[in-house]
Amino acid sequence: MRRALDLARLGLGSVEPNPMVGAVLVQDDRIVGEGWHARFGGPHAEVVAIQNAGAAAKGAELFVTLEPCCHYGKTPPCTDAVLAAGIRRVVAAVADPFPQVSGRGETILRQAGLEVKVGVLEEEARRLNAAFFKRQRTALPLVIAKWAMTLDGCIATATGDSRWISGEEGRRRVHEVRRIVDAVLVGAGTARQDEPSLTVRHVEPIAGRGQPARVVLDERLSIDPSRQPAASARQTPVLVYTTPEGLAAGADRAVRLREAGCEIVPVARAGGVSPRAVLEDLGRRGMSRVLIEGGAHVFGAFLAADLVDRVMIFISPRLLAGRGLPPVIGPDGRTLRESLELKDLEIERVGADVLVQGRLGDF
Repeated sequence: MRRALDLARLGLGSVEPNPMVGAVLVQDDRIVGEGWHARFGGPHAEVVAIQNAGAAAKGAELFVTLEPCCHYGKTPPCTDAVLAAGIRRVVAAVADPFPQVSGRGETILRQAGLEVKVGVLEEEARRLNAAFFKRQRTALPLVIAKWAMTLDGCIATATGDSRWISGEEGRRRVHEVRRIVDAVLVGAGTARQDEPSLTVRHVEPIAGRGQPARVVLDERLSIDPSRQPAASARQTPVLVYTTPEGLAAGADRAVRLREAGCEIVPVARAGGVSPRAVLEDLGRRGMSRVLIEGGAHVFGAFLAADLVDRVMIFISPRLLAGRGLPPVIGPDGRTLRESLELKDLEIERVGADVLVQGRLGDF
């Protein structure tokens, strides 16, 4: 199963909104076939493994990271392929949460006389496909909050200068994450101050996937259509989320932003642009992962609403030793008892920086 999980990871960034799935066929304690779901709309892992095994699939055991599907989608049911191959036993890491499959794939195989076991390395399989499981449960994309800060906890100087707190290796790591997310999100203040392109540059984009969408939360439609990221909206999509009031007050700016190629999306107001309303809309657009890159008020709003699933914090070995901007400015004040605690904490050196990662919720 660990081999199947390793194979599944090879589909990261290419299969979404489908889950990553890996499969291994074993005959007499020997691997005779293996495969993974390599691209959205392509053959599923079980089918690839069966094809690779050929005649050796008959009487074999199938180890797969997700319950085999049993419905017609872009491909035929994997349960049909399993039965046709003469596989005798199926071991799945976790049940598929998709309503058309959940439990039914297992039942079909059992009723056909196969031995079926579900729940081997289940937690690892859930973590691997956290974005898929979250979308199935909540219809919202997985949210990753990333920032870089100094040792004394500043993401920028008092004037807003933040280039560059993290080192080159850290910036490359961020671009590795950008290449697998569907959208990179910032607030209007970050867009005005930094004029970020928010594209994948230090690494190659995944073939067939292209650049992530750029998302700007702009309550007053204050960003400049002639500057980044709006200026390149015709090359890479830019979604500008505002409020109905902001759209009405900034009608002229809205026209210019649309002429630049931006899509303007008015959403519910909750002390500004509602973070949940934004995520709900991104979920409806089929997005699986969203990376938040600033600024402090945006981080604060999403954290206060318990909408951040994972964090990436780059800590630079430098001190501003004066007034600087904190990474999070929240609308509420939490006590220590109410503070958010990272789970599955990971700490590593990335060049001269220290990267702290963890998850805040179930995903």
